[in-house]
Amino acid sequence: MDKLLPLFRFDIISYFISAGTRTMQSAEPRPAGRPRNPDLDKAILAAAEQQLGEAGYAGMSLESIAAAAGTTVPSVRRRYRNKSEVVVAVIESLRIESIPASAGSPREQVLAILRNFHVNLSRRNSMAVLGSLLSEEHRYPELLDAFRKRLVEPRRATLRQALGSGIRAGDLPRSADPEVLASMLIGAFYARYIATADLPHDLPESALQQVWPMTPRKRER
Repeated sequence: MDKLLPLFRFDIISYFISAGTRTMQSAEPRPAGRPRNPDLDKAILAAAEQQLGEAGYAGMSLESIAAAAGTTVPSVRRRYRNKSEVVVAVIESLRIESIPASAGSPREQVLAILRNFHVNLSRRNSMAVLGSLLSEEHRYPELLDAFRKRLVEPRRATLRQALGSGIRAGDLPRSADPEVLASMLIGAFYARYIATADLPHDLPESALQQVWPMTPRKRER
């Protein structure tokens, strides 16, 4: 009997271990938490964009964002660890879908990019947000860096590519520099806003017409 007791204990222990394993395997996985509310996500980003434009980065806080969005600080923190992450999310929300290469001729692609840019700048707080990022450049350079990498550089790259296609097709002078042309086109929007605080609806067309007239240039020999 004494010899059988260790075997009996071993069988009991094995039974409970295997039973626990079966229980864990058969249990339904618990959800990680309540599903995110898309409307609240948008409200938080809209509030953060407004706060950034009106109070600047130093003047905004998770508390002020939560109050403006009609929610609580814990709700904001479930989405973003700090206000820096909120601002990066705001920058991401300003992105406009890239123009596909099949959008038409190179000139039509450039015009589509400029129209998208016009829509972006026409947002209520768009210029104010950019001004805040520029004013905070020395204290928080990572924010302006995120703006450049996530918004400015991709747009300019697409614009340069379309302009380069126009140069290779002979519709623009061979001596033209896509980088300079891109700066001229984009700069026209900022210059117009600074001078008049206005962005006419036909500004994309009129700016492009000065750089790339509708009538194609004759091919240079």
